[in-house]
Amino acid sequence: MNALEMLRKAAKTLKAGGIEFAEKEAEILIRHGLHMDTAAIYRDNPGLEEDQRMAIEEMINRRLKHEPLQYILRYVEFLGLRLIVGPGVLIPRAETELMAEYAIKTVMSKDQDSKLYILDLCTGSGCLALALAKEFPQADVYGTDISEIALGYAKENARINGIGNVTFLRGSLFEPIEKLSFDLIIANPPYVKAEDIPNLQPEVRDWEPIEALNGGEDGEDIYRELIPSAREFLKDHGILILEVGLGQSYDIAHLIESSEYADIEIIKDYAGIDRIIQARKR
Repeated sequence: MNALEMLRKAAKTLKAGGIEFAEKEAEILIRHGLHMDTAAIYRDNPGLEEDQRMAIEEMINRRLKHEPLQYILRYVEFLGLRLIVGPGVLIPRAETELMAEYAIKTVMSKDQDSKLYILDLCTGSGCLALALAKEFPQADVYGTDISEIALGYAKENARINGIGNVTFLRGSLFEPIEKLSFDLIIANPPYVKAEDIPNLQPEVRDWEPIEALNGGEDGEDIYRELIPSAREFLKDHGILILEVGLGQSYDIAHLIESSEYADIEIIKDYAGIDRIIQARKR
């Protein structure tokens, strides 16, 4: 069997299995299995060795079980970083990448006359902490998470991307942080309502860690603890940036305002949904 025959077979199989972007995902899996770019596959149409065919078929079978494509590939691209992901860690989304870009612009717009300190809460794969640490190599960046598994991925991602100015600590929110004040605190906490979790896509519901998704009855449990506590760890005029879920921006902004922050700003994501909230410590 040659590559294009395998590609057509894979696309047909994935489509029949209910995979939404079957043709595109088939192409990605063939490319990954052959370690070739798309142009070379179409140009050369190489024959498949038996071990290549078996490896590709194994990946297809995993995808038919709705295992996330990123888990199968074992990586995801995030702001120029290649991050290892797998069972036990949340897959970084485009909305979080947008938040990282926004945070970088915010920091760049501020006059910095002293060393920069950044804290990423609920760090997961470390995507936000690592993107910021890469952009600001003279900064000290910290990431905290309750999951030992997630922190294992975060530390490995720091290693493979050659980022040395980040420290990952295990604990809930600010629990592992002592005697430090930060210029920026950023977080993408769990914000899915508990009752909505059964209705999530199977790739999310059945594979990604529930503790990284479940935000409690209204999806806002973590925010009620995080927002007032963050004031204790922010420098004067320090910035707080949070990702929020659909329909949560009003409640979260009100909580931020009542916790005596200023300059509250709500930023929409690519779909026009209120997704990021920024505020400054008074």
